[in-house]
Formats: sequence, C-alpha cells, structure tokens
Amino acid sequence: MAAAKLKFPGISDELSEILDAKMDEAPARRRAREAFKDIQLNIDHILLKATCDGLKTEESYEVNSRGVEIFCKSWLPETSQPKGLVCYCHGYGDTCTFFFEGTARKLASSGYGVFAMDYPGFGLSAGLHGYIPSFDRLVDDVIEHYSKVKEYPEFRTLPSFLFGQSLGGAVALKVHLKQPNAWSGAILVAPMCKIADDMVPPFLVKQILIGIANILPKHKLVPQKDLAEAAFRDLKNRELAKYNVIAYKDKPRLRTALELLKTTEGIERRLEKVSLPLLILHGENDTVTDPSVSKALYEKASSKDKKCILYKDAFHSLLEGEPDDMIIRVFADIISWLDDHSRSSTDS
Repeated sequence: MAAAKLKFPGISDELSEILDAKMDEAPARRRAREAFKDIQLNIDHILLKATCDGLKTEESYEVNSRGVEIFCKSWLPETSQPKGLVCYCHGYGDTCTFFFEGTARKLASSGYGVFAMDYPGFGLSAGLHGYIPSFDRLVDDVIEHYSKVKEYPEFRTLPSFLFGQSLGGAVALKVHLKQPNAWSGAILVAPMCKIADDMVPPFLVKQILIGIANILPKHKLVPQKDLAEAAFRDLKNRELAKYNVIAYKDKPRLRTALELLKTTEGIERRLEKVSLPLLILHGENDTVTDPSVSKALYEKASSKDKKCILYKDAFHSLLEGEPDDMIIRVFADIISWLDDHSRSSTDS
C-alpha cells in the first residue's frame, strides 16, 4: 500500500508532484527535501523559531566502509570552542533534518558541537526507505561515523555525548554496549528499550509475520497505528508533523519490524550492562515506547551517575509534539545536565 498523498495549502503543482513521487530511494527524498526545505523551516513550531545567528552549519555526503552514501550534518558555535560534542541518533522513520534542525540549533547555541547522520535507508542517506536488514549493521555504521568525528584534532579532548530519541535511544544504547568506555554520557529521550504492548501485533500474527519475513523481508505488511496521533499530544504540532515530507510513514517493512522487536528484547535483557552516565527522559503517557522500561533501565543500569525524569501527561515526542512550555522544560533539563557533565569531564 502506498502512503496517503500529502496535501499542503498554496503549493505549486510542480512541488506537489515532487512530494507525491515514490520515495523508496534516496534521490527522490533528496529532491523533496531540497524543494520543500524553506517551507519546512518556516512553519509555526517553537523549535524552528529559534535563530541560528553565531552558528556554522555544514551538510555533506560521505561514503562509508560498506560503500553506503550517508547524509551528515553538523552545527557548531562560530566563535568559540564547543563545551562538548553531542552525537545524535534519530528515531524510527525519521531524519536528522526538519524538527532536529531546531533541536540542534538550540544545543549549538548553548555551546555544544552537534553532529548528526541519517541511517542507511532513512532521510537523505542511500538505501531502501525504511528498511533495516540488520540492526547491528546499522549500529556499526553509526559507530564508524561518530568515531571519525571524535578523532578530528580539534575535538579529541572534548567530552562526547550520545543523544538518542525513541529508536535512536536503542541505537545509542547498542553503541555504548559495543563501546563501553568511549562516551562521556548519554541522553535518552523516550528510548525504545521496549515497544509498548499496544504497538506490538498479537502473538499469532507475529509468528505469521516472522514466517513471511523470511520470504518477503522488504514488504510492508505490519499493521501499525497512526504514529503522529500516538506520539504528538499538542494538536497544532501534530498537524505540523506532516511537513516532515521525507519521513517514512508507510507500514513497517517485515524485516525492519522484526529487527526492532529483536533489538528491544535484547536490550531489555542487558539493562544492567549499561554503565555510562545517563539522563533518561520519558513522557508518562507514552504509548509508543514503554516508560516503565525507562524506569527499569534507571533502576538496573550499573551507572553510578544516572537520572530519570518522567513528565506528567506527556506523550512520546517530548521535543516536537508537546505544548511549548513542556518543550522548553525538557530542553532546560537536557542543557542543565550537559553543562554539569561537560564541566565534570573537563575538571577530571
């Protein structure tokens, strides 16, 4: 099944045609982003109202060791050395452009060097849209990219932090478990340590899907609720989510869904192996990823330095989908934690 065609008021037929094109491969997604970028960055969302004066940004495509062309972007303070590096891991179906542009500006304006990449098959990176044939391979791609960033001579002595949202929380935890001593800490926003029970197909359906996935791994057959409705509490911001025109919004591909389930089950079994400084943030009313597992991560992680904040009434998308006052509060918690941990890393 194809995703529903996007409808935006007042855009040209030419732009509508670009947005309606099939986005299975990167060239179509790149055309859509380029054509729609100015409209995206001028929507009425608190994240995108922030100015970016005094920042330098850079976008590039880099071919990794597997021969995959990866889109990456950085945001840096223009006139000062960063306090630390923040390396971003985006959520399922998402991209490090659009909403994250506002998040990155806020972090960089607070003195941090922010680096981001689109996973293979997502956003502007090459690969079949929304397809994860191997979660471990995806994690290795992330490690390869951020290891290069951290080796730049001007950054080698700086503290470095993983920042994972939703599925990106699972990516960040897997990166840490593969590199237990490589990071100064991690910020996990609604981390996908477990998919909420309501989002998982019934057992019998799951077994059927596993069988089909061995034959048709790329097919979009997994039933799913409306993610924007489940993730965005603020109705205005929920409507703005459709402007993320290169997000993957179809039903999950079979292999992707099974990789996510397998990954979350594996992480849930290894929570006590997590040992780096942690800031865990989760909405109490999240029905996409399970806040009780964030509490379990806080309780079971062997980290001596850990903090968990649960936000009353908040949904899944804490930085994009909440009312403005909640978004401001979450940002304040993140920047306060980063400032504390950048100072302690520098002092030590």
